[in-house]
Amino acid sequence: MTGRTHIGLILGLMVGLSIGSHPVLAIEVNLSLEDARKALETGRVPMEKANSPEDVRKVLQQASLESRVGADPEKEPCGASAILRTKHYRLEAFGRQEAAESKKRKTDVRMPEEFIQKVMDMPNMEMEVQLCGDDEYFAEGALIELHQGSKRVKPIDIGKAERGRKNEGNGPAYRSRFTSIFAYEQFDPTATSVFVVNLQDGQEIRIPAELSKVK
Repeated sequence: MTGRTHIGLILGLMVGLSIGSHPVLAIEVNLSLEDARKALETGRVPMEKANSPEDVRKVLQQASLESRVGADPEKEPCGASAILRTKHYRLEAFGRQEAAESKKRKTDVRMPEEFIQKVMDMPNMEMEVQLCGDDEYFAEGALIELHQGSKRVKPIDIGKAERGRKNEGNGPAYRSRFTSIFAYEQFDPTATSVFVVNLQDGQEIRIPAELSKVK
């Protein structure tokens, strides 16, 4: 790998850090280096085989579906859902970036080992919540908790909600999203769960989450 290629990949990965097709028993929190490399390959191989923009769209759509809880946007465009950015999610995303960069540069590009380790050591899971409402600012000030039976887990951080974007078709007029961060040590990655969102107008939105189906 040339120095320029290596530096370019590192910059791309740093941006990715700032922001699965096989069922397992639970979200995998403690990954070995071998697990991490398999996750990279899981993301890389389908993208290597994608030969058109439509193929790429399908690969990205499938990756999003595998780490999504709640409504399927293909079936319920305005159903509440969330994408869980687990360690597997991030590593597979980097694998797809490896494939895209390799095609672009016509040489094999691979994630530096220190970046693999950085993902493996991440103590928190980021999630992106997607909702619909009738006002473009409906999600402003939204709060979220993770409910696991009688246990209530609060996030360690909640991002500012995006200004709502206009919806097409029937249903609520706007869609918005926001991110929140949960510490792995505070929740059970094997438990059936519900993410409960409370909006400022008093509305409560529940997003069921079968964590055992997410890597």
